[in-house]
Amino acid sequence: MKILVTGAAGFIGFHVSQVLISKGHKVVGLDNINNYYDIEIKYARLEVLGIIRGNAEKFGHIGNSKTHPGSFSFIRMNLEDREALPQLFQDQKFDAVCNLAAQAGVRYSLENPEAYIDSNVVGFLNILECCRHHNIKHLVYASSSSVYGLNKKTPFETTDNVDHPISLYAATKKSNELMAHTYSHLYGFATTGLRFFTVYGPWGRPDMALFLFTDAMVKGKPIKIFNKGNMERDFTYIDDITEGVVRILEKDTSTRIKNGKSYKIYNIGNNNSVKLLDFIEAIEVNLGIKSKRELLPMQPGDVEKTWANVDELINDYGYSPNTTIKKGIANFISWYKNYYQISQ
Repeated sequence: MKILVTGAAGFIGFHVSQVLISKGHKVVGLDNINNYYDIEIKYARLEVLGIIRGNAEKFGHIGNSKTHPGSFSFIRMNLEDREALPQLFQDQKFDAVCNLAAQAGVRYSLENPEAYIDSNVVGFLNILECCRHHNIKHLVYASSSSVYGLNKKTPFETTDNVDHPISLYAATKKSNELMAHTYSHLYGFATTGLRFFTVYGPWGRPDMALFLFTDAMVKGKPIKIFNKGNMERDFTYIDDITEGVVRILEKDTSTRIKNGKSYKIYNIGNNNSVKLLDFIEAIEVNLGIKSKRELLPMQPGDVEKTWANVDELINDYGYSPNTTIKKGIANFISWYKNYYQISQ
């Protein structure tokens, strides 16, 4: 297939692009490379995919991969661009779209709400409109475990009520699901929303806990632990996330549409809630460093516990993430030391 992957310079989009290329698909990667976090890691990911930085920096210029010629190309573009995005769809004739681009981060949504509406709502509407008008059979898009908000029942199931988000980020992800439902119902193309649960691993985002904790510990700084460590997360390793995304992208949706199931939502998590303090201890073991801890109160917009029920993913795709935090953290630490050239 020829697949558009938005957010291709991002953590998940980079890994998904790699796997799709390895499986013989043609991928066009799109990203606006915003400065929400260090852009150097975004350019470094693109370099792994064979994209020269000079090409990646130009808006509206499609650059072909040096290492994957004919299989991967990249364009820098904003999803909010209502002229350039439809033209891209017209020119490239995609078979499917994997929308992983979004303004990420729960806490940042308290500081810069406009960025979330622009990227996650306006940008997603533009993606839906392009899918509608350019005969896209399947749109797979990133939702988030944050949509469960104040839900106290665990594990979280896709049938649970998600009408109580506690951050604007979560609200935009919930809105994506509602918008996708509307377009699937009205225009008959398949949409699949994936509620990701705390994704971690090599090439991860510098604003997330594993990266922040590792970086602080290596530099001898204290780590900030919110809610005094009384948190639990369903940590999901990046390779498990990628496997789920690619399986869903590759599966034919014609039968699903025929059976009136054009709209679907899945949890992708490890189906295992891990205590934050146990997660930190695993980092300490791998680094051989004892952390200095700064215990802080709960952050606005945060939740105490996440835990994914993945029965639907198992039933429909025969798949369940299973990488342990011991293995996942070890892989991240190895990558981190190599990326930053740390010898210890």
